[in-house]
Amino acid sequence: MDDELIQQHLQELRRGTVVLASLLSLRQPGYGYGLLESLSEAGIAVDGNTLYPLLRRLEKHGLLTSEWNTEEARPRKFYRTSDDGDRLADILVTAWHDIDTALSRFTTGGTP
Repeated sequence: MDDELIQQHLQELRRGTVVLASLLSLRQPGYGYGLLESLSEAGIAVDGNTLYPLLRRLEKHGLLTSEWNTEEARPRKFYRTSDDGDRLADILVTAWHDIDTALSRFTTGGTP
C-alpha cells in the first residue's frame, strides 16, 4: 500500500480529533505553544501551521475566547473554551463514543 495514501487517510482521521482535543484541553486557559506540547504528549501530532489557524477559526466561530497576557517578557495570547465550545465538546465526545462503539463491533468480529 502506498505510504502517501496511508498518510492522507491518517490526516483525515486526525483532523476532527485536533478540534475536539483543543476544545477539551482549553477548558483550562492555555496558549498555542503550550497546547501544541500537550497535544503532542497525548499522542496527537499536529503542526503549528495547522493549529494556529484552527485556533483563530474556533475563536471566530465563538468556540474559544482569548486575551493577551502582557505581564511576561513576551506577550502571549491565551485561549479558553467558551460556553458554546464546551457544549460542542460535550456533543463531540458523545458522538466520538458512539462511533467508537460502532467501530468496535467491526473490529471484534461482531455484527453492526
